[in-house]
Amino acid sequence: MLFSEYYGDYYACVTEIISEALVGELTREKINAIIQKTGYAESTLTIPEKLRDGSWPLLTGDFQTPLKHTPPHPVTLLQKQWLKSLLADPRIRLFGVSDMGLEDIEPLFDPSKFIYYDQYSDGDPYEDEGYITRFRLLLQAVKSKRKAEVAFVSHRGKHCIWTVVPYRLEYSATDDKFRLLCQSEKWNNRTLNLGRIHSVRLRETYDQERYPVPTLQNETVVTEITDERNALERAMLQFSYLAKKTERIGEKTYRMTLYYRQEDETELVIKLLSFGPVLKVVEPEAFVSLIRERIDRQYSLQHSKDNPA
Repeated sequence: MLFSEYYGDYYACVTEIISEALVGELTREKINAIIQKTGYAESTLTIPEKLRDGSWPLLTGDFQTPLKHTPPHPVTLLQKQWLKSLLADPRIRLFGVSDMGLEDIEPLFDPSKFIYYDQYSDGDPYEDEGYITRFRLLLQAVKSKRKAEVAFVSHRGKHCIWTVVPYRLEYSATDDKFRLLCQSEKWNNRTLNLGRIHSVRLRETYDQERYPVPTLQNETVVTEITDERNALERAMLQFSYLAKKTERIGEKTYRMTLYYRQEDETELVIKLLSFGPVLKVVEPEAFVSLIRERIDRQYSLQHSKDNPA
């Protein structure tokens, strides 16, 4: 919002029109084509009229412009403060992003002041130099299509050394951990927690036809949301990282279909349950059973605490 309010779609649309006028190639047809490409459905009714009647004094009658240069996009102080705050997050620094040019800018907020109630407290050591080095090596392997030799400790405490083909790095907000998705000659798909990896060595490039990136199979869960206590808005924010389809089915009722990965199922169950009675899982039946089992287990645990032997 901080950026789009200043340089939204209307601004981008008119900027492209002015750019065409500056090089002398603007026509009525080009104006309509630019608007259809970058604007909204109603933009063809408003933008040409504003430019034609002089409400926006940016074009002359012969499709020229009194402007001498393409409109700039200077970054405002508020935007700089927002960027400075984001750059204080140690996860962003994993990617080698610099705050050059923002040294004298005060951050808009301090990320360390936020408390996450739905996140585990044993996240990855993002400020550890060894972790940063290993992360960047794996990121380089993903980008350059190279194999990597990784040494890690399995969840059973076993020390392993594998030569893998890394194809994706993922972040889990609930676990606050990065995961490496990879494959090798022995198996098609494996997931390794970066926090368990203690050594990375880049190897040769690999044949991309021999190791194609696996097609991720999405599972589907359908929910019904009663929009009380901003439930719909909270759901849209909570599941913003997932592909979804939302439709209105009643005055205050919405159906939201979520598409997720099988390995993220447990995390999704917990998040759905956090909405309480304003969100109901309606299908598939297998997922509904997972919800029931989780509720039964929580009830049993609570009952055993209230009635100790």
